Amino acid sequence: MNPVLVEVERSGFVESRHRGSVIALDADGSPALSLGDPDEPVFPRSANKPLQAVAMVRHGLGLENELLALAAASHSGEDFHVEGAEKILAGAGLTADALRCPAQWPLDIELAVVREKSRLRMNCSGKHSAMLATCVINGWPTESYLSPEHPLQVAVRETVEELTGERIVATGVDGCGAPLFAIGLTGLSRAFRALVIAEPGTPERRVADAMRAYPEWTSGTDREERRLMDAVPGLLVKCGAEGIDAFALADGRAGAIKIDDGAMRARTPATVATLRALGVGGALGELATLPVHGGDSVVGEIRAVGF
Repeated sequence: MNPVLVEVERSGFVESRHRGSVIALDADGSPALSLGDPDEPVFPRSANKPLQAVAMVRHGLGLENELLALAAASHSGEDFHVEGAEKILAGAGLTADALRCPAQWPLDIELAVVREKSRLRMNCSGKHSAMLATCVINGWPTESYLSPEHPLQVAVRETVEELTGERIVATGVDGCGAPLFAIGLTGLSRAFRALVIAEPGTPERRVADAMRAYPEWTSGTDREERRLMDAVPGLLVKCGAEGIDAFALADGRAGAIKIDDGAMRARTPATVATLRALGVGGALGELATLPVHGGDSVVGEIRAVGF
C-alpha cells in the first residue's frame, strides 16, 4: 500500500488522508526520492500533453510561443485560449467543426456562468487544434485523428515510449477522446527531464520553453501550475486529472506524483514537498498548504506529510 502523502486537517482534526506515490530525480537522472511504487503504471492523463506536443513538432507542427504552449495545455477556457485555438485551426484551413473533443464549460468557474459550453472552451481544445493542424501538414485524414491506429497517434505513442524509456503497458481513452498511454511515474519524470535538458531548438526544448514562457496559456490566469512556474524560474510543470503532477527544473531535476484516490486538491502540496526535497526554495510558501474553509474563515489546511 502506498504511503499517506497529504492530510486534510479541519479545526485541529485530521478528517481525510490521501495516499500516493512519488519519484524525484536528481540533475543527473538518478533517483533522489521515492515514495510508494513509482514504477506501477498509471494513466498520466494531461501530463502526457507535453509529450504529445513534442510528437507533433517532430512531424512538422510549426507553432511557436503561446500557441505552442496552448498545444500542450489544459487551459481554463478563457477568451484568449479560445482565440488561440481558433487561430491554430484557421492556420490549417479548418474551423471548430473539425474538433472531436467534447463540448464543455470553461474550467474557470466565474467564466463558466457567463459563457456557453463548446468544444473550443473544453480544456483540451488547444491540443486537438494542434493535432488537426499536424494532420493537415502531413496529409493525414482529419476525421479519424483520434483513432489509435491513425498515423498521428502512432507517432505520439512512439514518442512517449522513446522519451519515457518505457514500453506502454495499456492504452485507454482520455476524457477528451484522445488515446491515452499508461506508463510509470519514473518514466514520466524521465520524459519531463528530457524536455528541459534537450538542446535549444529541438522539438523537446521548444515545447518546454514555450510552456515555461507562457504558463497562463498551458493552464490559466490564476491556476496553481501557473503560480508554481512563476514562483520557481525555469520550472516546467503539468498536471493531469486523477491526481497527477509532473515537473522538471532547468538543471534536469525532475519528478512526478500520483494521488491514489485521484484527489486533485492533494497534487500541489505534494508537488511543493517534492520540490523542497530536491532543494528548491523560491516563493513556494503559499502553495505548500491549501486552505480549508469553515464558513467565512480558514479553519484548517491541506498539507503534505511524510516527505
